[in-house]
Amino acid sequence: MQNSTEYFGRSRAGTAGIRKKKSKYLEKRVESGWRGTKLITVKVVTNISAPIDVVFDLARDIDVHSQTVWKHTKERAVAGTTSGLIELGESVTFEATHFGVRQRLTSRIIRMERPHVFVDQMQRGAFKSMMHIHEFAESEGGTVMTDVLRFEAPLGWLGRLAERWVLKDYMRRFLEDRNRELKALAEMQG
Repeated sequence: MQNSTEYFGRSRAGTAGIRKKKSKYLEKRVESGWRGTKLITVKVVTNISAPIDVVFDLARDIDVHSQTVWKHTKERAVAGTTSGLIELGESVTFEATHFGVRQRLTSRIIRMERPHVFVDQMQRGAFKSMMHIHEFAESEGGTVMTDVLRFEAPLGWLGRLAERWVLKDYMRRFLEDRNRELKALAEMQG
């Protein structure tokens, strides 16, 4: 595998505030968040019986995203790339209801190596920082899709409690349910 650059941290106005760390194809993860605090990591691995190109494109399709997330959140794209395949450097703003609060989250695609990896990083939203690494590998009979979500809640020690007691499990369930829907869609198409 080749060496590549991974981006973690909180972004302010473009790339200011982003820290870089060399790693071997996303195998090593940065453990520190903004100003040295620990980031919460959620990892979900999904085996899909479909070609890697199909799975990769479905995972970055804005319309598919809106169809495969929890219905009760009423999540929809409202700004940036609001339909079709999102590309490197593009952003999307999703509006959704989580924990009874209507909120918006804007993410930008900061890395894309089709069909193996793309990374989106929160630009604005409820989290102090958030990055979602989407990795894809061919396997016998299909594709292994790995989601690594790293985030930090706002509100200091109160946010750290919420991360561990509520948010980590909530975000894991969110990804698992979305991936189950995406898997069904990919296997119908593949």
